[in-house]
Amino acid sequence: MELSKNTEGVLFDIKRYSVHDGPGIRTTFFLKGCPLSCWWCHNPEGISPVPVLSWHRNRCIGCGRCIAVCPEGAWSESDGGMVRDASLCRGCRICEERCPTLAIDFADRKITLRELVKEAEKDIPFYDKSGGGVTFSGGEPFMQPEFLLSCLRALKEREISAAVDTSGCAPLDYLLEAAEYADLFLFDLKLADPREHKKYTGVSNGLILSNLVRLDEKIASLGRGGINIRIPLIPGINDSEETLKRLAGIAAELATLTGVNILPYHSIGKGKYRDLGREYKMEGILPPTEQEVERALAVFASRGIKAVKGG
Repeated sequence: MELSKNTEGVLFDIKRYSVHDGPGIRTTFFLKGCPLSCWWCHNPEGISPVPVLSWHRNRCIGCGRCIAVCPEGAWSESDGGMVRDASLCRGCRICEERCPTLAIDFADRKITLRELVKEAEKDIPFYDKSGGGVTFSGGEPFMQPEFLLSCLRALKEREISAAVDTSGCAPLDYLLEAAEYADLFLFDLKLADPREHKKYTGVSNGLILSNLVRLDEKIASLGRGGINIRIPLIPGINDSEETLKRLAGIAAELATLTGVNILPYHSIGKGKYRDLGREYKMEGILPPTEQEVERALAVFASRGIKAVKGG
């Protein structure tokens, strides 16, 4: 396909040489926007589809450049460091451009289809040697469906393997079309109970579970591709034996299941909430112990499902 300069998406990060977003060595493109707002999200800068400003206090040297260059007078200094008045900020991004230590970040990058394919092609030798490829993550990649589908088509034509990491909370038609081009779906399952799911993610899981069934049927009919289930393991939220058994039951029904990844909760993203000026709802929640992870893996093993920690 011709790579149109006008086909454009918005990223908030690119991670090269990734080994945790699908098989082999991968280049992961993180697309902005997500319909969920999971309490434990470690990429909160990717939730909003529009630019959000992060002030990285650990990088700030207090030079006052942001105050000097802001045409709206949105920046000021306090005892806690630099402060931005969001009501005055019009998003001109001059402060981001002039900050000498990259302490100001609007967490978005526009990229054309042509540019993305060029970035992916740089790593083809690593894909070939490791069985890797490109992964589209987020946020939720299907929040930018036309751009995502264009990327998948272009990569398939170039015989570059592609995976999509999705919450499944997306229009079904887009998921089914993506199955025509993607080699793997990394499908996130959080909770089995719809009320609990809505409490902790902001949405019910009805659409997610129905989409999972239909996607599985589509992939089976194509005779290629697969679904890898990814479950964040969060103490006190979804680590009960009952919840894990229900999630294992959902996975066991999939004809195209390639495996299950149990992803132990961590608080590495906590600092991002501080930088964004947002509440961190997981305060006091500790990562699961090795014994708790092993118990979770055993639940899936009892259903004959290969589950691994991490990945």
